[in-house]
Amino acid sequence: MTPPPPAGLRPGIPRPFWTGRLDAAWRHRPIAWLAGVRRTGKTTIARQLPDTVFLNCELPSVVHRCEDPEWLFRSMPAGSVVVLDEVHRLPDPSRVLKIAADEFPALRVLATGSSTLAATRKFRDSLTGRKAVVHLPPVLWTECVAGFGAPDLDRRLLRGGLPEMLLAADADPGWYAEWLDSFYARDIQELFGIRERTGFLNLLRLMLRQSGGLADYSALSRECDLSRPTVKAHLEAMAVAYALTAVPPFHGGGRRELVRRPKVYGFDTGFVSFARGWTSVRDEDRGGLWEHLVLDVLLASARADAVAFWRDKSDREVDFVVPRGKSVDAIECKIRPDRLEPRNLEAFRQLYPHGRNFVVAPGVVEPYEFRLGSHTVRAVGCAGVLAAFS
Repeated sequence: MTPPPPAGLRPGIPRPFWTGRLDAAWRHRPIAWLAGVRRTGKTTIARQLPDTVFLNCELPSVVHRCEDPEWLFRSMPAGSVVVLDEVHRLPDPSRVLKIAADEFPALRVLATGSSTLAATRKFRDSLTGRKAVVHLPPVLWTECVAGFGAPDLDRRLLRGGLPEMLLAADADPGWYAEWLDSFYARDIQELFGIRERTGFLNLLRLMLRQSGGLADYSALSRECDLSRPTVKAHLEAMAVAYALTAVPPFHGGGRRELVRRPKVYGFDTGFVSFARGWTSVRDEDRGGLWEHLVLDVLLASARADAVAFWRDKSDREVDFVVPRGKSVDAIECKIRPDRLEPRNLEAFRQLYPHGRNFVVAPGVVEPYEFRLGSHTVRAVGCAGVLAAFS
């Protein structure tokens, strides 16, 4: 049974992790920028906040009101949250946000958008020192366990974490195709001016099929019949619009370490499954999709900018690593912790002996430790990842 909304929140499935992140952002900056792909729930979270004045910037009447932001913000009650939903639709969004931050410090501003501020030339000011960016990924596995729909791992892996499809009674493959078309038309074409619809979507589908693999610009160019510079430009646009996440290789000068090519992940397991034509999750597919959910939780933690992976030329690999000063934490993703083999961790720890070792598995409720070769490994669930890296 879904618990009732906390006092002060409007109806809907509560998402306290994200409302907490917004409150933390406002403690440091007057503007919280809630970013993420369309239909991740940005608007729903904004509407759940108490004491809000909600402005949908896609409406002509709101655009008209924002032409005089000084007059607009003077009419707002002190201490209220002013939500500028889809703020990048305004003709000059940075001017509106700058005036709110500089001249009306008693207000808290929440701006939402499907991409970062860098996605459009409309933003003539980067709002340095005035904004804190909160990236909203698809529904985290920790949220599923806490009550966002049924905590069914295969359902979350196959359908993905966009709330509309995750909570739907029936799966609808046409919904994913419609979303991809909308993503191109509303985010990519409008914000980046990319006109090669077929080539762009073919590349995006290919990246989803290859999600979790190393990026090879030359191979992608050949397969999609696009020039190498075009592939690089398209991939950059996808990353800025949060459709892809590039995880860089970690290296400390070892001659046999991978140093350049990132691993690229699609933003959502539902779209990865759709692009691969999967209608069910096989045992051999589950581990790779679980890796995506662990990455989402790592990126939602306080160490998001530090997340990398490690691989050497003998293909020994650690799924994710997070440097902490002179230490480097190792994170492996497994459906079952007892399937973790020592080979990869041993090779990594020969180069980087200091740091914590984790294996993240969906069935772990209470963390515990065990010996793997000469190392101690802590088995945790996704909640344990947030606790360890926040």
